[in-house]
Parts: sequence; C-alpha cells; structure tokens
Amino acid sequence: MSVLDHLRELRRRLIVVLIIVALGAVVGWLVYNPLLEILKQPYCNIPFQHRLGAQNQSESQCKLLFRAPLDGFTIRLKVSVIAGAILTAPLWLYQLWAFVTPGLRRNERRWTIAFVASSSLLFAIGMGLAYFTLYKGLNVLVTQAGSGTQAGLDVNSYISFVVLMLVIFGASFELPLLIVMLNAVRVLPYSLLRRGQRLGIFLVFAFAAVATPSTDPFTMIAMAVPMVLLFELAVLWSFLHDRRRARRALAEQEQLPDDVASAVNPLPERLEQRSSSDWTDLP
Repeated sequence: MSVLDHLRELRRRLIVVLIIVALGAVVGWLVYNPLLEILKQPYCNIPFQHRLGAQNQSESQCKLLFRAPLDGFTIRLKVSVIAGAILTAPLWLYQLWAFVTPGLRRNERRWTIAFVASSSLLFAIGMGLAYFTLYKGLNVLVTQAGSGTQAGLDVNSYISFVVLMLVIFGASFELPLLIVMLNAVRVLPYSLLRRGQRLGIFLVFAFAAVATPSTDPFTMIAMAVPMVLLFELAVLWSFLHDRRRARRALAEQEQLPDDVASAVNPLPERLEQRSSSDWTDLP
C-alpha cells in the first residue's frame, strides 16, 4: 500500500472508532444514574461529619453539588462518552489492531483475539484497582484536614477526578501488553529489556508520580507496585519467548536436507573482531 492508501485506511478506521464510541455513549447516557451512584461511593464513604451540607441531610443521604447551570449537562455528557468508550473497548481496539495487522506475518495476525481480550482485561483490572484506591484513599485524604472541616466537592470536579483516576490506572496497565507485543514482533528483544530493566522500574515510579491526579504517595504506590509486577512478568515472558524462538530456529537448522548448506559464519569470531587496519599486517 502507498502512503496515501495507508492514510485513507487510517481515516476509515478512525471514523469507525468514533461511530462505535458514539453508540456506546448513547448507552452510557441511558445508564447514567446507576453509573453516578457507583462513582459517588468513594465520596459517600467519607465520614458524615466531613461532607458539606451534612447538617441539612440525613446520615444515609449522599449528594454532590453543582454551581453552574451547564454543569449538570456537561458532567452527564462526559461520563456518558467515557463510559461508552470503556464499554465498547473490545470493538474499537479490534479496529486499531486491524489497521496494524496488514504489516505483520500471517502467524502474528492470529494474536488478534488474545490482544483484544488481554487489553480489555488489563484495563478493567486497572480501573478496579483505581476504584478500590479511591474508596480507601479519599477518606484518608479528606479526614486529614481535621475535625472542624468539611469537603465541599462539587459534582464536576469530583466526577472529573474519579474518571481521570480510572482512565489513567486502566491505561497504565496496558504497559506489559505493549512490551509483550513488541517482543513478539521482534522489535523489543529480551536482551534489550534486561539491560534497561532497572531504568524501566525507575520510569514506572516516575510515571506513577506524574500521572496520578492526587499528590499523595499512597495513590502513587498503589499504581506503581502493580505496574512493576506486570512489567517483570512481561520481561519474564520475553525471556521464555526468545529462548523458545532460539530453540526452534536451531531445530530448523539441524533438520536441513543434505543438499542444503547450513548458515555458518565463514570467518572465525577472533578474526571478525579485528579492525580493517590490522589486516594490513598479515603476510
């Protein structure tokens, strides 16, 4: 395919992705109220006396405020679009993968189902961890202000914060899948991962410190530690995959017919390492 054909194909795939997300946003709009109840639970877990308006509400009530007239519509639209993108993730991830697969080998194209399923599962695990972190951590953050204070969280800032946490955690958990796929297509071998393993762990903690919307170390550690574990699992998978690939290549060389020459290096290793100027000293 020419460059223009690739651009046309990319445009077509992006249009399909936008249509899929738009249809998912319609579903998210219809189920907005149950989603809002789920997103409110970390805030409702805050002690009653620390929530703004507690004197006008019963202890069982948990309400968020908004101040601008358009805040209600804006937050519903935002939650609906993000919920639609998450619900339809397997469909638009397949579209992105289908754009990449023409450049892969035939056996590499068989990973489509594994890629879509793994990416969706990792994203869901990341979101689940983010929700658990918020459920436990928001209470700790708010109560640190003291007994004479109350959290005046409006619905726009609070929902934006929660959704951002969920998306960042979910997206960050795609890191091991990216490493595995790059290793599978021979772009990122295990030898390179082994040399940069310590740097990779450092970058994971740096990313967690910058990416988390809150500045508390609890949230950073809650993101960084699972990411490091997943990163190490991806490195281990790369080691096993490269070793199996090397054994398969060796076995194929040993099974060559008698009339086919083996792929051998015509020069000894010691001579290969000599510079071109050293050859002038030879008789």
